[in-house]
Amino acid sequence: MSSAHRYVKEARHLGDHRVWLRFDDGVEGEVDLQDELWGPVFAPLADPAAFAAFEVRRTLAWPNGADLAPEFLYERVLASRVHAA
Repeated sequence: MSSAHRYVKEARHLGDHRVWLRFDDGVEGEVDLQDELWGPVFAPLADPAAFAAFEVRRTLAWPNGADLAPEFLYERVLASRVHAA
């Protein structure tokens, strides 16, 4: 299944840098994004409290302007499901 044009419908912070995500096609799963938070825009999100302040805007977005592509998140969820199986 292609991740093209998928978007986040729901997300819940699970602690630290872990998030449960549900996409518009019903795919859902948990991802740990700690290793993805590098570079100037993501550096403030190293603090779990700042990370937890995300909003769902078809993807995850933070008040400081940081966001992650929904396609990237979708692929991460699919990969986590394969590793869990």
